[in-house]
Amino acid sequence: MKANRSLILFLIFQLALITSVSAQNAIEIVRRADEKMRGKTFQAEMIIKTSRPTWTREMSVKTWMKGNDYAMILIQAPAKDKGTVFLKRKKEVWNWLPTVERSIKLPPSMMSQSWMGTDFTNDDLVKESSIVEDYTHSIVGDTIINNRDSYIIQMIPKPEAALVWGKLIVCIDKKDFLELHSRFYDEDGFLVNTMDAYDIKEMDGRLIPTRLVMIPADKKNQKTEIIYNNIKFNTPIEDSFFTMDRMRTLK
Repeated sequence: MKANRSLILFLIFQLALITSVSAQNAIEIVRRADEKMRGKTFQAEMIIKTSRPTWTREMSVKTWMKGNDYAMILIQAPAKDKGTVFLKRKKEVWNWLPTVERSIKLPPSMMSQSWMGTDFTNDDLVKESSIVEDYTHSIVGDTIINNRDSYIIQMIPKPEAALVWGKLIVCIDKKDFLELHSRFYDEDGFLVNTMDAYDIKEMDGRLIPTRLVMIPADKKNQKTEIIYNNIKFNTPIEDSFFTMDRMRTLK
């Protein structure tokens, strides 16, 4: 009896150890993938194309990010949206509307809403939440995407984190730590969006996907693409760049 009890305790210990190691490996994989696309700082020029059954829309956008605390997004085209800016400082997100010369603070409830009519949410673009810090991670399998061996990682929101998504499933390349496929689920476990990464190229010394395609699960013939034209990593940006005054005068 004592031998059986010892065996059971040993197996429980081993399972707990394996689970702990898996979780640690998962968070490190996600951390490396996140750092690959962000760096300490990140500056980019990109095109965002939104496609609907009866129309398409294209925006030219510049963005600056520093760590998880600061982000600035400037819309340069089309003309009717030119000069619109989004600013993130710590947990605050602001929107500058040049046509009415007004700044609006976005409440947490708006983070799940569409960003500028695209299939990305406000949180997807300004990164109010952190995929590293705000989720519990676990490796749930392996897959092959575009001939790349990849981890399948499940991400569940931590209880204290007020997040847009109820669950994320991400597929990250084992060799270069590229996030190649992501699925976004609501709190009831229903699939909302799927994002795929394409056109892997070297930009500023890093091999990264340069085209991201977000497709809603329940809206036929609808998608949004982000196409990176230029990226700079780890160029110093002062915290003072990310201010309300700069948001209102950015061009």
